[in-house]
Amino acid sequence: MTARISPAEAPFSESVQKTFDRLMPPGVPPLVLFTTLAKSERAFSRFMAAGLLDKGPLPMREREIMIDRTCARCGSEYEWGVHIALFAERVGFSRAQVAATAAEGVTGDWTAREALILRLADELHDTSSVGEGLWCELAAEFSDEQILELILLAGFYHTVAFLTNGLKLPLESYAARFSQYR
Repeated sequence: MTARISPAEAPFSESVQKTFDRLMPPGVPPLVLFTTLAKSERAFSRFMAAGLLDKGPLPMREREIMIDRTCARCGSEYEWGVHIALFAERVGFSRAQVAATAAEGVTGDWTAREALILRLADELHDTSSVGEGLWCELAAEFSDEQILELILLAGFYHTVAFLTNGLKLPLESYAARFSQYR
């Protein structure tokens, strides 16, 4: 697959390179998504400012459940695959749980709290809202700060999916593929 906008190539501006150095593991080149966004430093800096991969109010595992489910529901194999490759093992996902992030409905071995995150991702994706019943369940389990973070993650990763899908970005060589888990 050929991307609709070719990625920027090194040398990058000092600020872009600093961001790459901070985000990417040693020896791993910047993501095609990042180098493509670097074609517009304004878009790149705004995108990076909106990122939610810092230490927030949610444990990394719960954050990754929302991100992976949202990316899968949006059909963004690119971003889902990057997150599975870089974070699934770190957060302790089993192979079945990875597959469940891309499956229809809430299946698999999840805690009740984790299942709520999957349900929230699905409801936001399907309706762009949260029904009263689910909201009550979320409010009983999560703090206001955590609920805000979950909804922001879903929205941000819809944006990421629009970028990766709309630009037809080629999959990263090390990223997981939907076909590996279906």
